[in-house]
Amino acid sequence: YSTIAWGASVDKGVQQDVQYGYKAKTTAGTVFNFFSALGDVAFAYAGHNVVLEIQATIPSTPEKPSKGPMWRGVIVAYIVVALCYFPVALVGYWMFGNSVQDNILISLEKPAWLIAMANMFVVVHVIGSYQIYAMPVFDMMETVLVKKLNFKPSTTLRFIVRNLYVAFTMFIGITFPFFGGLLGFFGGFAFAPTTYFLPCIMWLAIYKPRKFSLSWWTNWVCKLDFDSTTTSLLRCA
Repeated sequence: YSTIAWGASVDKGVQQDVQYGYKAKTTAGTVFNFFSALGDVAFAYAGHNVVLEIQATIPSTPEKPSKGPMWRGVIVAYIVVALCYFPVALVGYWMFGNSVQDNILISLEKPAWLIAMANMFVVVHVIGSYQIYAMPVFDMMETVLVKKLNFKPSTTLRFIVRNLYVAFTMFIGITFPFFGGLLGFFGGFAFAPTTYFLPCIMWLAIYKPRKFSLSWWTNWVCKLDFDSTTTSLLRCA
């Protein structure tokens, strides 16, 4: 009886005629969806610039370098993100199959109170995370205005610049209703340089590994692969 009850509870909510196969009908579409999914995952974990900003504020000495606590913090943060995102993705795919929407809340139809509460949580989450994620952008814009254009640093300048930036990004988000389809592009565009290209260049410039060694070949292959991929994407665009 317990086995039957468990099976019934697992199947509860699964849509009729659910399909778990590839969503695309062609091989090319399947490949592009695969890379787009990788971009979505990269976008979900895209906190590289924020990580650098945080580490820059941590005291660091040769005896107690900042990379120790920073590494532990990054591991915990990634685990928390995985615990929040992957169960939702797995359950959503189990219930709706390949017809699940980019935003799982769009696929849900009931209960109404849960959908409303989840959307409110999303609003609260975005209000807080957006400010943190945009801090490097705010700092860059204000630095340019003060040092290059000779604006006087003040609270008024910060208020105007940041609100204009938020309004601009909100306008872009409203203008493009298919923004979910662009997540793969933005994730790959931000993820590939910071994860493959820049670390390889920094490693080759700082450590200067022996030519034709394993480390030398590995870094150059990653760099050249990124260059060729970027060139191909630009040609397709």
